[in-house]
Amino acid sequence: MTTEHDRMHFRRMDEGTDADFALLAKVHASAVAALPDLLLGMVAQLGADDYYPIDRRSHSLQTATRALRDGRDEEYVVCALLHDVAESLGPFNHGEVAAAILHPFIGNENYWMLAHHQVFQVYFFGQHLGIDPNERDQFISSPYYDRTVEFTSLYDEVSFDPDYENEPLETFEPMVRRVLSKDWTPPA
Repeated sequence: MTTEHDRMHFRRMDEGTDADFALLAKVHASAVAALPDLLLGMVAQLGADDYYPIDRRSHSLQTATRALRDGRDEEYVVCALLHDVAESLGPFNHGEVAAAILHPFIGNENYWMLAHHQVFQVYFFGQHLGIDPNERDQFISSPYYDRTVEFTSLYDEVSFDPDYENEPLETFEPMVRRVLSKDWTPPA
């Protein structure tokens, strides 16, 4: 139960005191501390998808497993695991949503890769939907273009295989916790 002492007292943010914003900083720190469990729970909930050859939970695990087995660094593997975590929240921009959530904890190259992977994935199926498969080429001048092509080619698009033996979610849990525990600075 929140007490009067545990509550901010402003009606407008410009009326807030140092004490109010110290409490707000604690609230944000608690939210950051809870983020790994929230995201891991979202991955676990991706299992309710019957339309693909495997559910999206297994797809996410396969994507991360392939990256892990290829020796990718931990941040990359975590991005591979969480790349589709926001698909239910933003089916038309899930990469941008996942990238925005992870942005304070990951480098620019992985942020860009996550944010754009959805456009790059169209290369493999766009012709079946009347979408230009080469839409990704609008980003060819990006320093992260090749990285994103590689991610979608080696890990994302091939990870719908019901016969692939992927690692369980528990393998990735410590990695998620380490990546999301990196120091972050609240936005100014």
